[in-house]
Amino acid sequence: MSLEIITKMSNRYGSDPAYVLAGGGNTSYKDEKFLYVKPSGVSLAAIKECDFVKMDREIVRSCFALPEFADKDEREAKVKSLMAYAIVGDGRRPSVEAPMHEILPFTYVVHTHPALVNGMTCGNDGKAIAGKLFPEALWVDYCDPGFILAKVVFDRCQEYEKSFGKAPQVIFLQNHGVFVGADSEEEIAALYDGIMSKLADFCEGQGVDISEIRPGDADTQTVMTYAPGLRGYMRGSDSGKPVTVTAVGAFNIPRGPLTPDHLVYAKAFGVVSEAPEKAVIDAFTAARSYPPRMVEVPGKAVFCAGKNRAGAGTVLALALNGALIEKIAAAFGGVHYLNDAQREFIENWEVESYRAKVASGGAAGLTGMVAVVTGGAQGFGYGIAESLAAQGADIVVADMNAEGAAKAAATLGAGARGFAVNVSDEESVAALVQNIVKEYGGVDLLVSNAGVARAGSVKSFAMKDWEFVTNVNYNGFFLCTKYFAQVMSEQNKATGLWSDIVQVNSKSGLAGSKNNGAYAGSKFGGLGLVQSFALELVSDQIKVNAVCPGNFLDGPLWSDPERGLFVQYLAAGKVPGAKTVADVRRHYESLVPMNRGCFPADVAKAIVYAVEQQYETGQAIAVTGGQIMLN
Repeated sequence: MSLEIITKMSNRYGSDPAYVLAGGGNTSYKDEKFLYVKPSGVSLAAIKECDFVKMDREIVRSCFALPEFADKDEREAKVKSLMAYAIVGDGRRPSVEAPMHEILPFTYVVHTHPALVNGMTCGNDGKAIAGKLFPEALWVDYCDPGFILAKVVFDRCQEYEKSFGKAPQVIFLQNHGVFVGADSEEEIAALYDGIMSKLADFCEGQGVDISEIRPGDADTQTVMTYAPGLRGYMRGSDSGKPVTVTAVGAFNIPRGPLTPDHLVYAKAFGVVSEAPEKAVIDAFTAARSYPPRMVEVPGKAVFCAGKNRAGAGTVLALALNGALIEKIAAAFGGVHYLNDAQREFIENWEVESYRAKVASGGAAGLTGMVAVVTGGAQGFGYGIAESLAAQGADIVVADMNAEGAAKAAATLGAGARGFAVNVSDEESVAALVQNIVKEYGGVDLLVSNAGVARAGSVKSFAMKDWEFVTNVNYNGFFLCTKYFAQVMSEQNKATGLWSDIVQVNSKSGLAGSKNNGAYAGSKFGGLGLVQSFALELVSDQIKVNAVCPGNFLDGPLWSDPERGLFVQYLAAGKVPGAKTVADVRRHYESLVPMNRGCFPADVAKAIVYAVEQQYETGQAIAVTGGQIMLN
């Protein structure tokens, strides 16, 4: 029951950005014998009862009986050994602050990093003001996180108990956040509410605005000028993939290191430049030995970089959090930054590197790739998007159906976005590309999948239907290639990497199709474009290929009961002797040596092959179950 309560509290505070960002903070529950503490790399927002690491309290307490810091490295090694020995069962690695949770003799401990609290803990006068606002709280001056911090807090708590006759329930850590301990969920909530309320009232009395910083839209010209290049400049020389760069309207990014979270996830320092070109980013990288994760173009935009969209979003959240802390710190005597020694300790701290690594999850093969799938809200498009997302790519679902695109993206992971587009309209395609560059910085793979079909005899086929099919299937591929290639070209100059455009063509692009001239003609023409674009864009390090699927008989293009091809072909008499839709389906299945229709996963595998094969451009890859065999 008590594990259920701490899980509930963890989820509550962990999902509230006013308290926790980037998976920071930790919680615990203890009974007489065991301490149950949040493991490293698991977010409070998502933690479950089974995730908590079970530890022997007696062994954890033995850490504080170790000698002082005569040999700090030896003591650290001993503590790590004891902490590992304290784990009961096959648990994950416990939070490095687990000993802190044992120090506070309460059933529940909740440690968070609220911006409102850190406005005080990162303030030059924070300690003095905390003493007045919270006379029964314990303030601990900054020291390096981990076991050293736990020992310092243990000693300070011993002193506190001598003075107050009880253990502290609230501990403020300079530049780090707050620990709150109590024996009930209600008391934890009351303590936190009291802290936040007092701080808000104090800031109001000082005339300091504590509202969140909400940047508007980034300047479009600035984004289009710099974002594609920043994908390369901000990735560092040792990265095999470009970073994702998210752009928002301008605000003042933090001017120095505030907390361990800011250092670990956002590197704390950023570039402020009117023109963040390669030389500017390279100079920063040379000076600090790592590329920036934040770039501010004053009055125009802020760019935040991560290995994927989720990573870039984390950096953005911490940049905004840091800016808010700096704003709030004005009420507490201005900002107190971590010094160089503290910064270097955290940057090189193995424990924090482990936490960041676990929190980011395993890197699937396409992790870091931005893939756009037109016509991705349903059918082949959605199936392709789903397969690419499962391999780690961040997916942009672009579709005429805006609601469907958003719904599809919501199922494809945190890195996915849905956008409305009419691929046959030039302004719509240009706007799509601008929106994608604002969200991701650029594109690594364009899957030009949007397509339509109209069947009928050439002797009676309506011109409006002919133009409709040609505009979407043929002109749409041209327009998408035109605008996406411009961005890919610029990012490839900066990354030195290749990008890919893959047209989802058809077996009807390889062999004529009776009563289907508009569709087959658009697909034959599409292969001509693939070959021509491949010859032109190879100098921009863009590969252009096509996949030519067989019939996706289960998809809406074929199976829609009103407009599907089964219905159209039955009405057009395309299958002699067919009297029902089922007859038409059986006919098309019988044409395939492998005796089934094509699946989206079949096509996705061919697309991934085209991307991974570095010596392949201008090709048409047949995925037809043997129905079409190339000469």
